[in-house]
Amino acid sequence: MIKEKIYESFEIFITFFKIGAFTLGGGYAMLPLIEKEAVENKKWLNREEILDMFAIMQSLPGIIAVKSSAFIGYKKAGIRGAFFAAVGVTLPSFLIILLIAQLLLSLRDNIYVQKIFAGVRAGVTALILVTAIRLAKSALKGYISILIAIASFILIVFLNVHPVFTILIGGVLGFLGYLKHK
Repeated sequence: MIKEKIYESFEIFITFFKIGAFTLGGGYAMLPLIEKEAVENKKWLNREEILDMFAIMQSLPGIIAVKSSAFIGYKKAGIRGAFFAAVGVTLPSFLIILLIAQLLLSLRDNIYVQKIFAGVRAGVTALILVTAIRLAKSALKGYISILIAIASFILIVFLNVHPVFTILIGGVLGFLGYLKHK
């Protein structure tokens, strides 16, 4: 029993440590890797569960990758799983930040470093777009959800409405649509 818990904790930690270590670009860039590990490789969640989890985690304060990892860890092994998932996904960034802090002053004006990060940002943008397309394929079923997504996009991008409000409005509209077709 104790060996199983240790193994399970180690598996959760290593899974999320790898995600944290090999993802550049922040929380949203980790989502495709979290999805691949949790849904396809480990089968800890199905596609619908991860889509719902991403939607809920996005509406809460904090870093989406940490919240998502902790949620998945909790679902797998309770508080212990949430702890090891959160530590696993954040530890690589913490260690890298310590290293970069040591080197930053000497490298910040280096043209090669600047160009490398420009390329990394472009790649991360592609990862985020891939995640958005995958989520859209799963979430946008029917004209009501498509209209809500378009309206939310317009509110956020053009009218500077805070994303939390668009999520709340989308939830209310989705519920009203459900009641109408009930």
